Amino acid sequence: MKPETTNFEKFQTGNLIVRRLIGRFFGKIRQKVATQPFYNMLDAGCGEGMTLYQLSDLVPKAISGFDLNPTCVEYTKKLFPDADVTVQDIYQLPYAAESFDLILCMEVLEHLPEPAEAIKSLKRVARGRLIFSVPHEPWFQLGSLCRGKYVKSFGNHPEHINHWSPASFKEFLQQEFDDVEVVTSFPWIIAEVRLADSE
Repeated sequence: MKPETTNFEKFQTGNLIVRRLIGRFFGKIRQKVATQPFYNMLDAGCGEGMTLYQLSDLVPKAISGFDLNPTCVEYTKKLFPDADVTVQDIYQLPYAAESFDLILCMEVLEHLPEPAEAIKSLKRVARGRLIFSVPHEPWFQLGSLCRGKYVKSFGNHPEHINHWSPASFKEFLQQEFDDVEVVTSFPWIIAEVRLADSE
């Protein structure tokens, strides 16, 4: 079984340049994840489990994840049978407040009609760090266009309804968080948020 999503196709690409960019991206995510110990984690919008797969040697036994796509959830469950992976709506999470030491939210916010409400929801269940990634615009869109993808929309992925630069993404997150660090891994933006009592 493979989930029929564009995300799965992205990670399975045969384009060597894209694969190298993805590898460098996950290298930076690994560095951030490893900087501080954590005992449980949540993969918010886990998709097909590719982030968990890339971090499998770093993640704890207590793994939770969710996605809105039931097929993706079933796929992730097959990869990580001991993880608590369920179908959930990011705006209405069932977890208790301050449940997770680490929350990852990779390539999710650009898809959401209300991203500000999503980060409020994630903040409620966090007690340590949150790491987000989104496409770095306009470079992500231009890269797609140069590869002949989404030509009719000038390279814009049809599911991407929010667009950020590093500065605008930091400003967006600072609406909800005080301690925000933003770096880039072309063509993505990576942001780490530390809650005040997680130092």
